[in-house]
Amino acid sequence: MTAVSGVGPWPGADVLDAQQVVVGDLVDTPDEVDGVPFTVLLPARGPWGDATGAALALLEEMPAELGPHGWKLADHPGVDLGRARAFAREDRDALAVAAHGYDGPLVLPLLGPFSLAAQVYLARGDRVLSDPGAVRAVVGSLAEGLAQRIGDVVRAVPGARVRVLLHEPLLAPVMAGAVPSFSGRDRLRRVHGPVVADGLSAVADAARGAGATGLDVHGGSAWTALTAVRASTADGAALEVAGIGERGWEEVATLVEAGKGFAAQLPPQATSQCAGPDVVGQADALTRPWRTVGLPLRGLAAVTLLAAAPPDGAGPDDARAALAGLVRAAGIVAERAADA
Repeated sequence: MTAVSGVGPWPGADVLDAQQVVVGDLVDTPDEVDGVPFTVLLPARGPWGDATGAALALLEEMPAELGPHGWKLADHPGVDLGRARAFAREDRDALAVAAHGYDGPLVLPLLGPFSLAAQVYLARGDRVLSDPGAVRAVVGSLAEGLAQRIGDVVRAVPGARVRVLLHEPLLAPVMAGAVPSFSGRDRLRRVHGPVVADGLSAVADAARGAGATGLDVHGGSAWTALTAVRASTADGAALEVAGIGERGWEEVATLVEAGKGFAAQLPPQATSQCAGPDVVGQADALTRPWRTVGLPLRGLAAVTLLAAAPPDGAGPDDARAALAGLVRAAGIVAERAADA
């Protein structure tokens, strides 16, 4: 059954309200659509509550703090890390209330180790990505912290079947050697595909070992990340499908034919004063190229559609409307899969 979930970010700063909306709307979907609630991230709370802060809050024995240029590793835990961890506890408690009695799949979004290493700085030096040893330490620390987080989620919602959505928006530039150094005059050394695959595998194995039903790697908008995902033990991949082109869809087909799952982050619905939201056009962004590369339409029943992060300036009502629109698009995708 075609599923609908989200990538994590949600407008506003009230985590309980946001989590209640997401859970409530996604457990109340039409019969032909499988709504899968997700744990929310609230960037409006500042750097302690966004994807980077939430990931750093999970690291084991790798404290971090905010510096002039953003997050950096630190010698000792400080007030910034304490605030990020406090938000993590608040998020867990809000989930326990919002999903009380829930029994079903639940998506847990998390920033992946390679994108984290490309954003965070060493305590005294360049980005973590510049130090292979530090990158390995981040992979291991995040894997351990994720395992503990999965345990926290299951204790908060005993009926939850957790599936991790590992965000790696910078994986393609990491593998291409395109991440700039601190000075901006150089590029950091590329991380080779087998190293990336091993790191993703370590996190995926830890997640399943902690009881998760699987882990999918979201490569952002770059299809070139799919090769490393396919070579890893990750269970599937996710992509922003707008603009990936024929070559990108061929890689998606290779991934699916290799037995990996696929989740599609669709472009926003176009709207007009006369016709309103273009739900059909949003569904077409997935089904047309899917058919063009020779994938069977019945396979769309196994695809998850992901609600994108709300654009700047969007409010909770806007995000809720976009999620509802995606559920309607999923109904069209499910119908086309059933008719195949």
